[in-house]
Amino acid sequence: MAANPGGGTTDADGGPVRHIPVLLKEVLEALEPAPGKIILDGTFGAGGYTAAILAAGAEVIALDRDPTAISAGQSMIAAHGGRLSLHHSQFSELASFAPDGGLDGVVLDIGVSSMQIDEAERGFSFQRNGPLDMRMSASGVSAADVVNRAKSGDLTRIFGFLGEERQAGRIARAIEKRRASEPFATTRDLANLIESVNPRKAKDKIHPATRVFQALRIFVNDELGELAEALFAAEQALKPGGRLVVVTFHSLEDRIVKKFFADRSGRASGSRHMPMVEEKPAIFEPVGKSPVAASEAEAEINPRARSAKLRAGIRTAAAARAADFSIFDLPDLASLAKMGA
Repeated sequence: MAANPGGGTTDADGGPVRHIPVLLKEVLEALEPAPGKIILDGTFGAGGYTAAILAAGAEVIALDRDPTAISAGQSMIAAHGGRLSLHHSQFSELASFAPDGGLDGVVLDIGVSSMQIDEAERGFSFQRNGPLDMRMSASGVSAADVVNRAKSGDLTRIFGFLGEERQAGRIARAIEKRRASEPFATTRDLANLIESVNPRKAKDKIHPATRVFQALRIFVNDELGELAEALFAAEQALKPGGRLVVVTFHSLEDRIVKKFFADRSGRASGSRHMPMVEEKPAIFEPVGKSPVAASEAEAEINPRARSAKLRAGIRTAAAARAADFSIFDLPDLASLAKMGA
């Protein structure tokens, strides 16, 4: 099995492999599913985490914004005697699915799934030529809309912040120039343009288009905003002793989760130059002192796990606070590109 530069994995013959849940053992250890517990899986996908949680005897409420994932998971419902319910929803809305007594656990696997990447018609990967789409929910603004209609300055900020692309300005200006004569319609068309502006060097480990495609996917699906809202929703939905487990694959995602747990841990902050901030009751007690990463053995079997980080926290009895998105220090990218409207 090998890593696919456009996202996803391939087997020895170059074909797609079956989705493998990342950090499954570690997720279960942090989540502690058991009979009588109600766990919400906010990113159902191919059902990897859900299946393992059900096998431990817990009840699962599973969400996914991708309608194809919900359709594919219907066969699991009858197989588990009413202990599984599937809902087509974004995980930022998870609190509305919590029972009156609260949830015993919430697990989130952030980012795009390997199944979505492997479907050329979804337009997530330039390795499989398809329409420039990238919408997880199959509705709303597409990647083509952004690329063909957003201002060059907006594209620069999107590529630079969400993709951490050093050549963001050059690529954005080249896109603006090319689209004036011919709009971008396919993933490979965009990838070829990016490679012409920023040719691949011998030392490069990834394709020149990788960061731009990542940035577009995150922007189109508002992945960082969704994650931030989901963390606050989990704070509202979990009962005392309930566990929040989050697996991320991107430095910006991990930074959001880290800042959330730091803010909700109730620890006072300050320095010798600044006054101490009043300590607030802890809403979460972090599990472990540092994020959990995949073992070398898992990363070898499943390349998607190489960048994965797991952070977890246990809900205390303290009252939930109002959502404060300023703790994440995120730019308002959602208001950037008006796509020419």
